[in-house]
Amino acid sequence: MAIQDIAEKMTAKVASAGFERSVKFDTGADGVIVIDGATVSTTDGPADCTIKLSLDDFEQLISGDLNPTSAFMTGRIKIEGDMTVAMALSQLL
Repeated sequence: MAIQDIAEKMTAKVASAGFERSVKFDTGADGVIVIDGATVSTTDGPADCTIKLSLDDFEQLISGDLNPTSAFMTGRIKIEGDMTVAMALSQLL
């Protein structure tokens, strides 16, 4: 699945979630998704928190097949910036 397809799927969830911070999912060469409040974009920009992971891991994460805590503990997910923003993502994923 392309990064644009994932962003489109996330848009409805994000719009109704009441998420008030910004987070960037950085999949390296595959692109980024930036969530800023109720807005989802594939244009790179600053965010309160950056989550770095592979596109495959990102797909598994949003489908519920990858546990975010164990992925973080094993290094499959790297978090930079405000960790509380990452922990608040459960309302979006």
